[in-house]
Amino acid sequence: MTIHYTVTLQNAHAHLIDVRLRINNIKESTLNLSLPNWIPGSYLIRDFAKNLIGMEAQDKQGTFLAIAPLDKSHWQISSESPLESVEITYQVYAWDLSVRTAHFDQTHAFFNGTSIFLKIDNFLDTPYQVSLPKTDVTERHGWKVATTMPSTDIDSSGFGEYQAENYRDLIEYPIEVSDFTSIEFVANNIPHRVAFTGNFERQKLDKSQLIKDLIAICETELNLFGEPYPFEEYLFQVMVTDNGYGGLEHTNSTALLCSRSDLPYTTDDKRTDGYIQFLELCAHEHFHSWNVKRIQPDVYQKSDLSQPVYTNQLWWFEGITSYFDGLFLNMAGLVDSETYLKRLAKEMTRVYRMPGRFNQSVAESSLMTWTKFYQQDENAPNAIISYYSKGSLIGLGLDLLIRQQTDNQKELVEVLKALWQRNGVTRIGLQEGEIEQVCSEVSGIDLTEFFQQYLFGTEDLPFESLFTPFGVDFTLRPATGIKDTGGATEETNFPVQLGANLQTTEHQTVRVTHVWNDQPLYSAGVSASDEIIALNGYKMSSVETLENFLKGCELGEKLTCHYFRRDELMQAEIHLNTLISDRVVLEKNNQYQDALPWLTN
Repeated sequence: MTIHYTVTLQNAHAHLIDVRLRINNIKESTLNLSLPNWIPGSYLIRDFAKNLIGMEAQDKQGTFLAIAPLDKSHWQISSESPLESVEITYQVYAWDLSVRTAHFDQTHAFFNGTSIFLKIDNFLDTPYQVSLPKTDVTERHGWKVATTMPSTDIDSSGFGEYQAENYRDLIEYPIEVSDFTSIEFVANNIPHRVAFTGNFERQKLDKSQLIKDLIAICETELNLFGEPYPFEEYLFQVMVTDNGYGGLEHTNSTALLCSRSDLPYTTDDKRTDGYIQFLELCAHEHFHSWNVKRIQPDVYQKSDLSQPVYTNQLWWFEGITSYFDGLFLNMAGLVDSETYLKRLAKEMTRVYRMPGRFNQSVAESSLMTWTKFYQQDENAPNAIISYYSKGSLIGLGLDLLIRQQTDNQKELVEVLKALWQRNGVTRIGLQEGEIEQVCSEVSGIDLTEFFQQYLFGTEDLPFESLFTPFGVDFTLRPATGIKDTGGATEETNFPVQLGANLQTTEHQTVRVTHVWNDQPLYSAGVSASDEIIALNGYKMSSVETLENFLKGCELGEKLTCHYFRRDELMQAEIHLNTLISDRVVLEKNNQYQDALPWLTN
């Protein structure tokens, strides 16, 4: 059997991608087709088939064949006699500007294979061929192709013929087609590319700074694991928007979203916070080439992507990756230890501000990612914890504990290396509980109680004692303002707290987006989606107005609050009687220089 797709980018205004699928040498009377319901790395049933339109099938003689839907994402084509070949045509509606699906308009086309390529059940190990021809749209806009899918015959712009060894590989090569800005560099003799698509100041992009920094990050990661390297080339596909952020890892590439303000420009006199965040995102997704794309749970390897699969292990694959993404910048010499500690304190604050960490363990957060994490509601801060953020703190705690108890002779990196050799290079999937066992084996420490308390339990890690041998003081303080994200500050503590996330609305009210249990707004009966219009008779036209008003209040004071719930005016009395210390501060003390080495420079 041969399987050949032709993907035509012509209907940009309608956001429709045309697909023709030819299947030859079938020799069977029925053919079962399907489309994945989720994409690896993003654990939510997305029902990609909902975007398929107008599917038709014809046999070799041009006779239309019946297509019977079996369920929401499976179809069966049947004939009275064995089929020699079938041509299937359909369109995919592509209007989701994200890293997970497909998007097509007059500015570019981007798609993942899970959104585009029907798979032929029972023939998943057959080579899948893809044609990507030039069209009037691609010619008129001067577009070119950015993908790591192996090519067999392409032109200088990347249009032409591609092939993947099997269906699982096919969906690991997202495709970007646009007039992207491209930069290239080499890390450890491996070619890397970055393709920037979107509207930004291209002529001011500081390419030399970006190349220098990405080389430092990529080589730090490649050197950490050593050979064999997991890929022979690597591609960063970057969509630049006004305020985008996110990434999705693939076998030898990643699709990223970033804000245009996060890029480095020649007018910058230093690395901005936004740029450092972008570098951390690049480090995070590049690191996934080892940790989750090759070192991965056994259940992921066996999944056909039609139903959810469950594992407790995302604390490692996302949490540990989140721990190392910032640390890699320090190891690469891009941020000093003081800057790293400030950023780490802000990341830790995200956990300490979540009362849900006492209601859900990180292991459960991983197991229930399909609903509770990926479908968060307004009560999420009270109900759940992120396996990214608290998983990162478990990684930090593990690293400090292992270093502390082995007199810095061992560290968490050694666990990564062991997993790479045992499971990454060999592609042997990990069973539940196996990572925790490897941590104990490699470190020589019985970590059973550690994991019971902090991975499967809901206790806070003892960071005050964990940091002490390294000359770092860990403390918690109250907020200095509504937008305080943690870290050291010279400002005085905010005198009062409402216990909520707030945002200014377009009609000059203050919308409550999240309310923390047992704090003033919660106790007053004010809920998420309510819009505060006045406190003590004074109009609250923005978050800044409200914050300035609260600065004049005192702990113990009572406020009269008028707010809208839906279209009904309501009143409540807010008691300013709670002051929570939930902002993390990490500061070097006078023992830092004599501490065991943990951070670089």
